[in-house]
Amino acid sequence: MSRTVLARAGLLAALTACVLTGCSTPDADETPPPTAPADPSRSPSPTPSDGPSPETSPTTPETSPEPPDQAKSRWHPEPGLAWQWQLDGRSDPSVDVPVYDIDGFENSAADVAVLHRAGRKVICYVNVGAWEDFRPDQADFPRALLGRPNGWRGERWLDIRRIDLLRPIMEKRFDMCRAKGFDAVEPDLMEGYGNDTGFPLTADHQLAFNRMIAAIAHARGLSVGLKNDLPQIPQLVGDFDFAVNEECAQFDECASLTPFVKADKAVFHVEYEGSTAAFCADSRRLKLSSMLKNPELDTWRKPC
Repeated sequence: MSRTVLARAGLLAALTACVLTGCSTPDADETPPPTAPADPSRSPSPTPSDGPSPETSPTTPETSPEPPDQAKSRWHPEPGLAWQWQLDGRSDPSVDVPVYDIDGFENSAADVAVLHRAGRKVICYVNVGAWEDFRPDQADFPRALLGRPNGWRGERWLDIRRIDLLRPIMEKRFDMCRAKGFDAVEPDLMEGYGNDTGFPLTADHQLAFNRMIAAIAHARGLSVGLKNDLPQIPQLVGDFDFAVNEECAQFDECASLTPFVKADKAVFHVEYEGSTAAFCADSRRLKLSSMLKNPELDTWRKPC
């Protein structure tokens, strides 16, 4: 299934709630655009019948320190690398770039091997913030973890507070990425706390969940990217090996990604509207790996 930028509706409400409850919050000057409407052809998703999940401590779960040798051997993408992002079906290996980001479920080990033989690094796209009814492991998710629809057919937000239940599911998904030979993971929907998920998520819950995701990837020798979640970059840049961003130019946010570049970590960035002339000069100045893509994330691309 294709991916485009998630709507940021609900962020303002989340910020207000965080201010009232004293949790850490994004920059209050950022005003989000309205939420993208759900697909009108989809029947409404039922309300979870198992009741609300219990509150869990918004602290990062304990993880074993990563062995230094494993950290050194992990792929560390540097700023400026050209890339291809294709989530629309199986990968088309015809684009001559050093990095491919493709769907982990829809591509096989053989597909990854084809890209490796061409000298490319390959990133495994996996949704970690929403349940998808079209994935083969959809029955592994307890019903109580399923929140409101997120605007995409067959998807519902997850209760990321329940790290105890989500961790083994995500470990299996990352095991799949490793078994297929991927070099890295792009975990999607890592900013549920800024959306109307149906759960009282806070910035601290998101930090704990995102750090857990990074630890799962690193334990498997995989690099991992921080997807969007710009307000928490200062806290998370040390946990992630690169960033993936959608439409920072449209929302005048690209400078927020500077901490990754200063840490010599790549920022893989796309815009969906306008022309490359509107953002490429700034992208080159900021050392972002930028391109224009169709919202369907098919093979077409126009790089800076």
